[in-house]
Amino acid sequence: MKWGLLGGTFDPIHLGHLRGAEEMLDMFNLDRIIFMPSSRPPHKPEEKVISFAHRELMIRLAIEDNIKFSFSEVEQLREGKSYSVETVEYLLHQHVNDLELYFIVGQDAFQAVTTWKDWERLLLLCNFAVMTRPGYDDLRLDAILPENFATQFAYDQKIDGFTGPTGHTIYFRHISFLDISSSRIRQMVKEGKSIKYLTTDKVRQYIIENALYKD
Repeated sequence: MKWGLLGGTFDPIHLGHLRGAEEMLDMFNLDRIIFMPSSRPPHKPEEKVISFAHRELMIRLAIEDNIKFSFSEVEQLREGKSYSVETVEYLLHQHVNDLELYFIVGQDAFQAVTTWKDWERLLLLCNFAVMTRPGYDDLRLDAILPENFATQFAYDQKIDGFTGPTGHTIYFRHISFLDISSSRIRQMVKEGKSIKYLTTDKVRQYIIENALYKD
């Protein structure tokens, strides 16, 4: 099995998330993409993130028409902060020997990967598929990771990726750039502006019906 794991707060999920996931699905010939929202994201104060229940329902509404998109509540079921390394270890443990996992992440987030818990171990556990955009053309690992760690990865021209000592690869892939952010959507809702065409109609309607992101 080849699965893509797309984490984040998804507060709310939007078309940029969905389009990026669709392109990763095609590029790596994945069997599915798992949308896995953080329950208690360590980099964001909990009071600034809407409830997991609302985020879960919006994700389910957004992906229900795509049979290769699925939802996971793993990080909600686990106590404490939501750490990516623990989530990846859990999935690999559940599917020993029959899962090839691609951790999908945006370029901005990957730039800060060294601030993540046990990031060295995480980068050796699975493949990383980094979604890049215009302006990120000089993609060198040693510009992101400490040199002594980056040198463990060798560039493989055939697959256009950096393969490490465990056989897992870090890929940088350009995707269609949709200049949409969850924070901007929240601000627009707060200001009473339309968010049509920024997220799906079902998610937009859910936000309206539940008066989300209002003071």
